Amino acid sequence: MDENIIEVTGLKNYLGGQWVHKDINLTVKRGEILAIIGGSGSGKTTLLRCILMLLKPTAGTIRLFNKEISHLSEQSIQALRRRWGMLFQHSALFSSMTVLENIMFPMQEFTLLNKKFMQELAMLKLSLTGLPNQAANKYPAELSGGMQRRAATARAIAMDPELLFLDEPTTGLDPIGARQFDELVVFLRDALHLTIVMISHDVESLRQCTDRVAFIGEGKVLCIAPFEELRKNSHPLIADYFSNYEE
Repeated sequence: MDENIIEVTGLKNYLGGQWVHKDINLTVKRGEILAIIGGSGSGKTTLLRCILMLLKPTAGTIRLFNKEISHLSEQSIQALRRRWGMLFQHSALFSSMTVLENIMFPMQEFTLLNKKFMQELAMLKLSLTGLPNQAANKYPAELSGGMQRRAATARAIAMDPELLFLDEPTTGLDPIGARQFDELVVFLRDALHLTIVMISHDVESLRQCTDRVAFIGEGKVLCIAPFEELRKNSHPLIADYFSNYEE
């Protein structure tokens, strides 16, 4: 039986004098790569912020790892947050730290491991993302955009998460770099048994590496389906979204 890692039920958000979400219902199954897409202003990032417990929804429930999050203690919230990693848009690496120091940062914050062991673990994460060892002592500004994204991914998996969130992971990358990053996402899911939730408007990424895609519009999930099925959906918002896509 498929296990739901995330369950969003009846989610509503009233922000800035308007309903961003009217009735969001969404499940994410263990081991899948699910993308959340939709037009500008559809509330993709707002939904992600609610799941990450950075924003309290107006109404509705969210269950993470079978725990309803609205009444958790601070200790329980912190324990849950240790079970996921986050790749921010544009990488968001600390510019004053080397790549190795960036990857070690979560370990220093959340564990009592000694420095040598943290360095060894960080180098393992670095290699998993396809970066050469010599990248460890470089600063983010010395790396290409694609290498920065890989370094940020290594930091996101530093704590061996079960769940990985990606916010527009291929934005700003050239087409070759973007497709290579898609391959990395699938590799990490398979190698580390991750569940991955991504926000993306890169249609080729959706085709290459997702199991299902959820389309948000009109304040709700209009359809959630495999990419090829979704792009043939006749709903006007979905049809318009994919109107310029060519295989």
